[in-house]
Order: sequence, then structure tokens, then C-alpha cells
Amino acid sequence: MKKRLIAAAFVTLVSGTTTKAQEQTSDSTVYKKTKLKIEEVNFISSYYSQNGNNSAVTGGLGTEKLTDIATTIDVKVSRTDRKNRKQLIGFELGVDSYTSASSDKIDPNTVSSASYQDVRVYPSLNFSSENEQKRQIIATGISASTEYDYFSLGANVGYTKYSSNKNTEFNVKAMAFFDTWKVILPIELRDNPDPEFKNGDQKPRTSYNLGFTLSQVVNRNFQMAFLLDLGYQEGLLATKFNRVYFNDPGATVKSENLPNTRFKIPLGLRANYFMGDQFVLRSFYRYYWDNWNIQSHTVSIEPTLKLTAFSSLSIPYRFYTQTAADYFQPIYQHQLGDEYFTSDYDLSAFSSHMIGLGYKIVDSNNGLFHVKQINSLEVRYGYYSRSNGLNSHIITLAVKFK
Repeated sequence: MKKRLIAAAFVTLVSGTTTKAQEQTSDSTVYKKTKLKIEEVNFISSYYSQNGNNSAVTGGLGTEKLTDIATTIDVKVSRTDRKNRKQLIGFELGVDSYTSASSDKIDPNTVSSASYQDVRVYPSLNFSSENEQKRQIIATGISASTEYDYFSLGANVGYTKYSSNKNTEFNVKAMAFFDTWKVILPIELRDNPDPEFKNGDQKPRTSYNLGFTLSQVVNRNFQMAFLLDLGYQEGLLATKFNRVYFNDPGATVKSENLPNTRFKIPLGLRANYFMGDQFVLRSFYRYYWDNWNIQSHTVSIEPTLKLTAFSSLSIPYRFYTQTAADYFQPIYQHQLGDEYFTSDYDLSAFSSHMIGLGYKIVDSNNGLFHVKQINSLEVRYGYYSRSNGLNSHIITLAVKFK
């Protein structure tokens, strides 16, 4: 299982635009100068490592060792237009570099396959416009992502409506992703005739998501949010370099095969409770169902203790459990007559725990480390453990400049 984690490189951006004033004898209208203001710059860097023994590349049995160094830089600038609408422009650039021992087993005869070590680059650009008189925000954005075996383009549009006292907020967001995947088959299957999948072919995958969020401030100490997401995918949903070994005398091996459509429905509830000035309890629950017959439950809590006026300590914990997809079986358990088959343990029944520790310091007035522009710094560590033996560690550094 490949993890994609965000991290970052340092970038400094100074941007400004002006419009020229015009004077005409027949029209005294003057266009005011408009400047872009840097709202914030976020820098995030993460290191992730995992290990396990259920690699789908080798049929559900084999090393899942993986390391990932991820970086991202997120820049937000704002301006006010002539209709007094606040406009926010955000640019994000992520670079994700990983090594995967299981990917090297696609062709074990090579010293190192092309996908053993890979780099993913994923930029995005977002724009929003807030009209305070109408109490609404309209947003849109585009994104891209590329690595060795795929290229993706994405687009999104969103609408937010909030109450006059801003205690109630409704948001709807639609997203679409258009992917092109390169078919990579295990080395021993590349000479087998297959009219649908040939090694090196380019295959599409399209994903659509529609999300709804209703947020409510119940009182000064309690906030809630209800979330509903609808997701639909079509195209190449199987990972073709994943092997499946069958329960027959010759232990037949085939490339993973899954349906070319998938429908997902997650429902969520988020609640934050502020216990005075020193303690905050954040909690989240999500139920998930899809038409591959996976059902899951996620429960997370994050108590946060304010240590000083500028620092806080948090202990996040998450529990997750899911049922197996209809098409999953461990190695040597599939029958040759099965139409769809996978031994990817991401689609198996399992439960997991994640516990972590976070420390954050904030100083909006004077800045940190005698640098006024550094608004906050946060360090987080997380340990993840699955019931099937997979475990991982992640450490993240996040710095905000304002």
C-alpha cells in the first residue's frame, strides 16, 4: 500500500498589481489601485515509513516496506475588488518522493524497476470570492498530479452560504478528476495475449465527488458539523501489476481484476467542545459504504491542552474498522471461475489504531524566534498499526508565515 503524504520546500513570494487611474473630461470615474496581499504561506514537511507482509504486488504475501518524504508549499494571497468582495487566491505545490520495495517485485529480474523509486508532483490553484452583503462564498480550482505511471487533471467548484451571525454555514463542493493510467503488468504476464490490457497501454479513470457540509455553532463552547459525500468512479480501478494466485493445482497467477465502476457514500459528524480556555476536545465519526460491499467506521478524538498563552499539546487517536470487499481473498483462495479478484489487503477486513502527539506554538503579534513573519510552528508524530500486521510511523513539521 503506497501512502501519499504532504511535505514542503521553502519558497518566498512577493506579488503586487496595480491599475492605472484614468481621467476623462466626460467621465470623472477613477479606478482605485488594487494590491494583492499575502495572507499566509504554509510550509509542511513529512517523513513516513511503513512495514508489513501483505504486498498486493506479490499476491498478498511479501514485503510492504515503504518510505516517503513529502513536501508542500501553500501560498494564499487576497484582494478586494471594486464591489467590495474579498477574493482569495491560493497556490499549492507538492512534491512526494518515495521508495517501495514491493514495487520492485513487478520485475524481480531487474536490479531496480522504474517504479521502485518515484516522484509525484501535484500543483493546484484555487480562487474564492466572498460577498458579505449576500453572505456567500463562491470558489473554484484546478489541480494536476503526475508520477511514473499516471497523470491526473482535476477541477472543483464550491458554494458557501452563512447566516448573518456566522453561526450557521452550509457548503457544497463538486470535484472531478480525469486520470490516465499506464498499464504495468507483472513480468511473467506480459507475453500472455489479453485484448483488453497490454503492457504499456494508457487507460482512463474518472472520479466525481459531491460533498455537503452543514456547520453549526451551538453555543460559545460547542460546535458541530454534518458531512455527506457522494463519490463515483469509472475506468481502470484495478492495479494491474498486482498479482493474484489461484486455488488450483498449478497455482495460476493473474493480474488483479476489479469492476470498472465504484459508488461511495461516506457520512460524517464532527464535534468540538471547548472546556474553558485551557482544554479543547475535537471528535469525529464517519460511516462509509460502497457498492463493492465495504463498510467502515472511523472514530477519532483529539484532546488539546493549552500549556501557555502561545503553546499547546495534543494527543490525537483514531480507530478504524472495515469489512472486506466482495472481490478480496488471501493468496491461493480465489477460484479460477471468479470474474473479479484481488489480494490487496487494503480491500480486506481489518481494524487499525493510530495514536500521536503534537506540539504547537503560535505568536501572531511578535512572531517566533525573533522573526515577525513566522506565525506558528507545529510538530506532530503518529504511529499507525493494523490488525494484519502493517505498521507505520510519520513525523510532520508545519510552519505558517503571515
